[in-house]
Parts: sequence; structure tokens; C-alpha cells
Amino acid sequence: FLHHKSIHKITASNNMCICCFSISTAEVGIVETFGKYSRLAMPGCNVICCPSQTLAGKVSFRVQQLNVKVETKTMDNVFVTAIVSVQYQVLRDKVFEAFYALTNPNQQITAHVYDVIRSQLPHLELDAVFEAKEELALAVKNALAETMTNYGYQIVNVLITDLDPDQRVKSAMNEINSSKRLKYAVAERAEGDKILQVKAAEAEAEAKYLSGVGVAKQRKAIVDGLRTSIVDFSGNVGGTSTKEVMDLLLLTQYFDMIRDVGAAPHCKTTFTPAASSSGDTMRNSLLHASDGR
Repeated sequence: FLHHKSIHKITASNNMCICCFSISTAEVGIVETFGKYSRLAMPGCNVICCPSQTLAGKVSFRVQQLNVKVETKTMDNVFVTAIVSVQYQVLRDKVFEAFYALTNPNQQITAHVYDVIRSQLPHLELDAVFEAKEELALAVKNALAETMTNYGYQIVNVLITDLDPDQRVKSAMNEINSSKRLKYAVAERAEGDKILQVKAAEAEAEAKYLSGVGVAKQRKAIVDGLRTSIVDFSGNVGGTSTKEVMDLLLLTQYFDMIRDVGAAPHCKTTFTPAASSSGDTMRNSLLHASDGR
């Protein structure tokens, strides 16, 4: 009986064969015995007893990325297409859950991304969506981490890589931005014109002030000169009054003025007063001057 039993074992061992296989770095193999989980095959060369044992599959520990395209509507009724990139990897201490718990982990991740994005974006306006990219990505990451950890997956990072509204909406936003910049440019140009006008007015006021000072000095010099002339004339010519000397000086200035006006290049005709009073005044002045000589 013992001899027969040993022969059976040898016969049974002869009906089995040893199969070799290799596992790459950053991977682990799942070995099953008659369809039941048996052990993990580490990187390197491994053996199994065929046909009782089989290599059911491999699990990679590398970081993987899944891009999810989500189209939803904002609070101001603008449809936006968001591209969400989810980076995940298998937890080394939960390989069993990662391999057996989910049939397709990508579908599970995609469903959670759709749920979070389509629940968050309808509460934000379009401008606020672009400003809240970090908050949206964090909300997606927290939701995925809470669920996928139980299935043996770690969510490394979540990025919202693109927010793409309709082309007409983008054109309208560009026009709004252009109008704002144009308005700012017009305001700056108006402010510059205002500064120029203020400076020009200040320069004109300063010029008029200096001109007035010059005219005042000129008139003072004329009065001083007339005073000196009257004093000299009265001292040298006896029997003349101050009024007569003044009339003579004014008449001289009048003739000088007529001469200067007539000598001007653009002057064609000069009109002189013809009233009797004016003639009498000039004649009397000339007579008084002749009598004085």
C-alpha cells in the first residue's frame, strides 16, 4: 500500500510542470491556484505549477494619468468644456483590493470627476470659474481620495488643464477686455491732455504776469523820461508851462506813432483824424510850439 501510494505521487508529479515567468520592476503579479488568489509574484523570475496555478494578471505601481473631458453649464448659462487630469497609482499594501475590487478603475474615476465638476460649476459664473480652478481641482481630489483609497488606489494629484467656453463667448470676453483697456487708455490720454492744458494755462498766466511787469516798468520809464524832459524843457525855455510842454511831447509821440504805422510792411492806408477839434488841437499845439521858440 505504501509503495502504491508513492507511485501515485510520482505519477501525479509527472502530470504537473513548472512554468517560469518574469515580473518587471514597479510591477507585481497576481498568482491564483485553481482560480483562487494564492500569492503575489515580486519583480524578477518566478515559477508556478501548471496547470493548477496561473498568473491572473499584473498590477503596476507607476503613476498613471487619466484625462476626463467634462461639459457643463455655469451659473450665467454658459457651457464650458473642462479637461480634468487625474494622476493616480496603486497602493503597495492594497494590491488585492486594486486588482479584485474594481473591474474598470478608469470608469470609476471618470464618474466621480463628472459628479464633482457638474455639482460645483453651476454655482459659479464664468469669470469665477477661471479664478476657482485650484478650488475645483482640490474638491475633485478630496472626493476621489475618499472613495478610491478603499479600492487600493492613491490619488496623487488632480489638475484642471483646460477650461474652454464657446468660441462666441471667448470673442465677447476679448471684446469686453479690449473695451476696458480702450476706456483706460482714453482716460489716461484725457488726463494727459488735462495736464498739458493746466501747464499751458500756468505758463500763459506766468507770461501775462511777466508781460504786465514789463509793461509797468516800460510805463514807469516813459513817465520818468517825460518828467525829466518837462523839467529840462521848462528850465531851458523860459515862459513855458508844464502843460504846454506835455502837449508838445504828446504831439511828438502822436507823429512818431503815425510814422511807425505808415512804415509797417502790411500797412497800405493810414487814416488821420479830420475833426475840427482835433485839427484845432494840433494847430494850437504847433502854434504854441512856434511861440515858444
